Amino acid sequence: MKKSSIRLRCLAGSALVAVVAPLAIPAAMAQVGDDAAISMDQIVVTGTRIRRPNLESNSPLTVVNDAEIKYQGATGVESVLNRMPQFTPDANENVSNGADGTAQINLRDLGSNRVLVLLDGQRVMPAQAMDVNFIPASLVERIDVVTGGASAVYGSDAISGVVNFITRKKLDGIRVDAQYSFHQHENDNKFLRNLVRSHGYETAPGSVTDGSKYDISIAAGTNFADGKGNVTMYAGYRKVRPVLQKSRDYSACALDPAGANRETVACGGSSNNPWGLITVLDDPITGGAVTWNNVKSGDKTWVPYDSSFLFNYAPENYIQRSDVRYTAGAFAHYELTPSTELYGSFMFMDDHTWSQAAYSGLWQGDNYAINCNNPLMSSQQANLLCGAAAGTDDVRSVFVGFRPDGEGAAPRRDSLRHTNYRFTGGVRGDITDSISYDVGVVHTTVIFDESYKNDIDPAKARNALLVVDVDGVPTCMSVVNGTDPKCVPLDLFGYNRTTAEALNYIYAPTFTHGVQKMTVANATISGDLGNYGLISPWASNGVGFAIGFEHRRETLRFEADALAQAKGTLESQGEIKVNEFYAEIGLPILENMPFARSLSINGGFRYSEYTNDSQTGTVTKYSASTYKGELDYAPSRDVRFRASYNHAIRAPNINELFASQGLGNVQATDPCAGSSPVASLEQCRLTGVTPERYGKIPECPAAMCVAQSGGNPLLKPEEADTYTFGVVLTPTFVPNLSLSLDYYNIKVDGYISSVDPYLTINQCVETGNPYFCSLFHRDPKSGVLFGTDGYVIGTTLNTGYLKTSGIDVSANYRFELEDVGFKNAGRVNIDLVGTYLDKSVTKQLPGLGTFDCAGLFGPTCGQPTPHWRHNLRTTWEMPWSNATLSLNWRYFGGTKLSVNQDNEYLKGTPHEFNRKLKAYNYFDLSGTVEVWQGMVMRAGINNLFDKAPPAIAQNLLSSFGNGNTYPGVYDPLGRTIFIGLTAEF
Repeated sequence: MKKSSIRLRCLAGSALVAVVAPLAIPAAMAQVGDDAAISMDQIVVTGTRIRRPNLESNSPLTVVNDAEIKYQGATGVESVLNRMPQFTPDANENVSNGADGTAQINLRDLGSNRVLVLLDGQRVMPAQAMDVNFIPASLVERIDVVTGGASAVYGSDAISGVVNFITRKKLDGIRVDAQYSFHQHENDNKFLRNLVRSHGYETAPGSVTDGSKYDISIAAGTNFADGKGNVTMYAGYRKVRPVLQKSRDYSACALDPAGANRETVACGGSSNNPWGLITVLDDPITGGAVTWNNVKSGDKTWVPYDSSFLFNYAPENYIQRSDVRYTAGAFAHYELTPSTELYGSFMFMDDHTWSQAAYSGLWQGDNYAINCNNPLMSSQQANLLCGAAAGTDDVRSVFVGFRPDGEGAAPRRDSLRHTNYRFTGGVRGDITDSISYDVGVVHTTVIFDESYKNDIDPAKARNALLVVDVDGVPTCMSVVNGTDPKCVPLDLFGYNRTTAEALNYIYAPTFTHGVQKMTVANATISGDLGNYGLISPWASNGVGFAIGFEHRRETLRFEADALAQAKGTLESQGEIKVNEFYAEIGLPILENMPFARSLSINGGFRYSEYTNDSQTGTVTKYSASTYKGELDYAPSRDVRFRASYNHAIRAPNINELFASQGLGNVQATDPCAGSSPVASLEQCRLTGVTPERYGKIPECPAAMCVAQSGGNPLLKPEEADTYTFGVVLTPTFVPNLSLSLDYYNIKVDGYISSVDPYLTINQCVETGNPYFCSLFHRDPKSGVLFGTDGYVIGTTLNTGYLKTSGIDVSANYRFELEDVGFKNAGRVNIDLVGTYLDKSVTKQLPGLGTFDCAGLFGPTCGQPTPHWRHNLRTTWEMPWSNATLSLNWRYFGGTKLSVNQDNEYLKGTPHEFNRKLKAYNYFDLSGTVEVWQGMVMRAGINNLFDKAPPAIAQNLLSSFGNGNTYPGVYDPLGRTIFIGLTAEF
């Protein structure tokens, strides 16, 4: 075998040497073939660390090339992957209220935290801080998606699989890419428009053009030192304009179920309304809780609360967040010697996005006090609040649901800013002709700054409600006693009575700051031992191997200001350290024999030792082993069989381990609330309701109850067993046809989660299971499951298991049009990627039963998970001007509502409306043309026929639901029209 000629890379001459020289110790590098110098990037195979020419993946592998990104007009890589049938949308730009500003990917619907994201084969950033916004779409050369566990190769988190972004790093010239896109939609849903109009709300415009996006990137690279080195630099800018929910029919009002069988919907909303709701916790007549509302006329008169006072919070919410993103970086390599290469990279991102939600308020569930001689009340209100004590200095406890919307009021705005830095450096080369090494370091810093604006400080609001008369002037008690001289009285006893000065006093922003860091040091030796006699007598290739060591350290420091902490956002910090040893072996057994063109096996093992330190006194240690076995058999050139087994883990991340316990809103309803509870007294007693409180408990506002969440330092790693079996067909009797079918089966034991509050509530009421009933903590005064004293317990723990299985189908066929009678007309490529989901099973706790969400959606199952999804792209490659025309058919199967199922862990109050979401067919048309040498223009229309997403009642939504739909699953904004240009010089 000839010694390989390895091309070496660096950041730039001596600067790179200074950075990476301390790392110059042996590690693995690709082995090169006999006949030609093959660069290391050409022989990297995602899913194995063994590197040699012609090595194929034994695990199912789907590749998304840069042409697909261009045909979709994507400016974010998550949108490309979310359209693939193997993925379920996660955090994305169409989620607003509660968003953290990141973009996530979720493979096999097992959660974004169970897929490992790599950049050129290396970890990108800490698992809990992953944000694929960091990866500029214009730099992506291809995306490799490997199904099934890969922990033996890459370590923790690779349970559902691996997504490896391969970037362009060796440019000799200048490359400019620019794109502009926008959305266009016709609002013509008569049912929804009549519904909105009947409630007195403004309908969406008939035709809208909005949500424009601008994206430009520039990359420049050059070879130097007679081709021994290359440095490539890039910079990018993206701007996304926001879209409000009031601009679309399906999101113009908050939809609540209506009718005896919930066979329709009505414009609902939140009982926290601008007219002012007051719940007297100890009514002077009944002794229970009684809810009143100010009349809409502005008079200071209370009337019994009813649904006519619901506030439509939808219009000012975003259905697409605004965003500005800057990226920059450099990749480089330099050849020190013919067998030693220095390499390194730097990447930077600053992403600033805003979410927007309806006006802030004084929220029900928080306890407030109003004095009985408050001069801002009318006598009628004082009598209803205090009875005989009206006019005295007695104080009454109340819940308040009040959103000021007059002068000085503004929607809540959440400023979310991520600043990320990533450095890599290393050295690689040959030890011998057959053995190579690679030693490298990756360091990532993620900085997250959040400022929540136009929100009300509850402490100041409490001061502003305790008001007395001082010489005919309403004055805060805190001004009188000197505890808060700046207090301004808040008049919420009549509509639009608040002043701009009062709002300026109670509005207060909150600030949080987080820093997460990850450092990975890795050393690998790999090669082919055929030259040393380790070779099967029936094979021509020797035994391939890779062995190595990896050290990873992750840290978190999360800080919140005093007001954020008072509202339930608590600080946390921690550190995870892991040392790992791994080995992998590939053994060709048979090659080029009758009925055995190839037969090989591959195995891998990794041993990991973890130390978790809360940095506040809690330290835990544990070890874990992962392993894999793979088989590949090709009886002929036409057929190849592959199978694999992987035992994988996911270690708990820092947030899961050390996050402080706190309270937060969750989508749920209390069946024991309201004047006519859905559940019986006997059922409600199991949840902590007394007979005296039954029928008097306030409802959770806007279908949002409260859950207690937080970390658990005693968590253990999740363990997963994954199986794949597949066949690849490339029949010689049908040239240019390839077809693969792969079965996958993944089971995750002891998965880290909290018990879903909806499930807790439902199970306690329906089954009386004492475990679930023990998780209720009702407010001792009112019984409500909202506020600071009423919640469902849902802290983190190792729970039951997750299991998913199905079949992936991939097909490609290419033919010349001349073969079917069209001369000089080019050729056609047909590409199909589809997934049949057979099972998606959850067992929430050991000892309980299971539920299967395949083909379902709803509060417990979450986003729609149809049995079948596919993308079918047909591309005509024209012989003129290097032009192409491509049509993509996206099919997303129908799903049924989970609460209508018989399974005891899913069933709830039946809904006729939304009982089934029909299948969706989207068609995307795009094309490219070379307008000048080196200049290619592209244009397209996604969702060609402007199909609107399904309108879903808000109480049936769960994570990543927004605007009465699932905007990551369905196209939320109508057509997307784009035009772009790529120029290379």
